[in-house]
Amino acid sequence: VDSSLKDFMMEAPTESVYQFEGEDYREKQKVLGIGSWIEPPKRERKANYAVDAYFREALRVSEPKAPKAPRPPKQPIVQDFQFFPNRLFELLDQEIYYFRKTVGYKVPKNPELGSDAPRAQKEEQRKIDEAEPLTEEEVAEKEKLLTQGFTNWTKRDFNQFIKANEKYGRDDIDNISKDVEGKTPEEVRAYSEVFWERCNELQDIDRIMGQIDRGEAKIQRRASIKKALDTKMSRYRAAFHQLRIAYGTNKGKNYTEEEDRFLVCMLHKLGFDKENVYEELRAMVRCSPQFRFDWFIKSRTAMELQRRCNTLITLIERENQELEERERAEKRKGRGGRGGGMAGKRKSESMTVAAGTVPSTLQQGGATPQPPPPAQDKNSPARKKKKI
Repeated sequence: VDSSLKDFMMEAPTESVYQFEGEDYREKQKVLGIGSWIEPPKRERKANYAVDAYFREALRVSEPKAPKAPRPPKQPIVQDFQFFPNRLFELLDQEIYYFRKTVGYKVPKNPELGSDAPRAQKEEQRKIDEAEPLTEEEVAEKEKLLTQGFTNWTKRDFNQFIKANEKYGRDDIDNISKDVEGKTPEEVRAYSEVFWERCNELQDIDRIMGQIDRGEAKIQRRASIKKALDTKMSRYRAAFHQLRIAYGTNKGKNYTEEEDRFLVCMLHKLGFDKENVYEELRAMVRCSPQFRFDWFIKSRTAMELQRRCNTLITLIERENQELEERERAEKRKGRGGRGGGMAGKRKSESMTVAAGTVPSTLQQGGATPQPPPPAQDKNSPARKKKKI
């Protein structure tokens, strides 16, 4: 071994490796080999996890929808917001029913109708069985009717028109036409007239009218707030110094009266209905020299200033309403006082007539007063007889 180590050689005898205490374990290793070896399983690659497909299968609670009924090819697509004549839809339905008759289409039951499903199925199938093809006159009529709708109005134009009605109100056609891109004011005016005449034919008319009504309610609210601010400001010659707000019990502890006065006056000056008015109001507050060291008002955000202005506007509207009610009550009281005076005057005149005097009202006009009885002469026979 020493010689092999010196020569860097591995030629040492290998018998000593398998012999231990005089016993050779080479043969025993062959006999006692591991025969019950369990091979580890091979790695199985997982499939990709499709979230949409998983939830589509997991949440499927209804039966798959029935296939759509066939439609004739190359049939023009008409939208309800294009307001074609109603006759056109009748001709298109006749064409569709005849096409389904030619292909042998059978109407399936609609489970959503419940007990009415068989009756609806029978009625629809009857229309298909009795359908007739369009005549040459009807085909020519259909082509003519296809040119009578608003064919150049797309869904995008229609949505812009609805949003403009919500923003400006249905009567402000000039501003509405500015928001509908690619359409002249004359085109928008013509479409608006037809829209308000036939809007009930739209499928989602309830949603559309609700959207427009909410927008018009906001416009009316802005107009009422502007009127309230104008009425409040008209009572003062120098509103920035003289304006007073009737707080009642809603004054609060954060804002001072000077800060509230500045917010109301500046909001009226900038214009309540102006876009981004509260951002401009915040900038005016930060630039105002009177709030140079008022860090509370200078650190308010536009949203906080808007909330405070809404509170002040509510107080102003309540104050204006109370003043109007007080003025109406005074007017009613004044009319009642004048009526009572006239009644007393008529009563005094009646008492005067009963006493035998002529009232001034009768002297000025009205019934002709009776003349007083003539005075008797001293030498008359009646007086002489009385003397005797």
